[in-house]
Amino acid sequence: MLPASPLPADPPSPAPAPPAAIVVQGLHFAYPSCEDVLAGVDLRIPQGRKVALLGASGAGKSTLLLHLNGIHLARKGQVLVEGKPVRKETLREVRARVGLVFQDPDDQLFHLTVEEDVAFGPRNFGLSEAEVRRRVHEALERTHLNGFEHRVNQHLSYGERRRVSIATVLSMRPGILALDEPFANLDPVMVKALIAYLRRFEGTVILASQDILPALGCCDSVAILHQGKVAAYGDAKEIATDRDLLRRAELDFWYLREILDGLES
Repeated sequence: MLPASPLPADPPSPAPAPPAAIVVQGLHFAYPSCEDVLAGVDLRIPQGRKVALLGASGAGKSTLLLHLNGIHLARKGQVLVEGKPVRKETLREVRARVGLVFQDPDDQLFHLTVEEDVAFGPRNFGLSEAEVRRRVHEALERTHLNGFEHRVNQHLSYGERRRVSIATVLSMRPGILALDEPFANLDPVMVKALIAYLRRFEGTVILASQDILPALGCCDSVAILHQGKVAAYGDAKEIATDRDLLRRAELDFWYLREILDGLES
C-alpha cells in the first residue's frame, strides 16, 4: 500500500487589519441656510497611515477636519477617534489625541508672543514647566523658529504665523495630526522641511490641501471629496495618475508637468 499523501497545509491566516485611528461613518453636515456640505462621508484611516484629503474648493475638506476633534459635532452619522466617539463628554480626551492645525493661523494664535502660544497646550494639560520648555524648544526647532520665542505674533509674516500655528500643535505631541492647508504661504525651504517632518512622523496624518504635489510628497494614501462624499480612497500613486478621476473631481494637476517640461526644454 502506498503511503498516504500528507494533507495540504492550511493556508496562512490573513494578517489582521491595523486598528483604526479615525473612522467616519455616514457623516452629514450642513451650515445654516445651506445644503449638506458633507452628505454621507465614510472613511477609515488605520493607525500610522498618512492621508491627503483632496477636493475642489468648497468640497468640505475643512468641515470634515473640524469634526475630528469636535469643533463640529456630528448631527447625523458618527466620528470615532481610536474607537472613542467624538462627543461633548469626550472632547478633552479626543483633543489630547488629535492635533488640529487650522487653515487660518490667526484662528489659532491668541497670546502675545510665540513662546506663550506654543506653551499654552502643554501647560493647559498640567505638564511641569521643565517639560513645557522642552516641548516648546522641540516644536520651534522642527518649524525653523529657533530664536522666535519672544517675538510678537502680530509682527510676524503670514507664513511665519502659519509655522507658529503648526508648532502649537506639535508641542502637544498628538498621535494624530490633522492639518488644514499646511503648505499655504510657506516658502519652498519650509515646504520641503514640513514634507520631511510629516514623512518621519510616527503617528497618523490627515491633511487637506490645494497644494497637491506637496501633499502627495508626504502621504501614502489619498481620499478625494466630491459632492459631499468620498469619491475615491486608496493608494496615492494610483489615484494621482488616474487622470479621468482627477478631471471629474476638478483636481487635474498634471498641467504643472507641462510647465516644468517647458522650463527644461
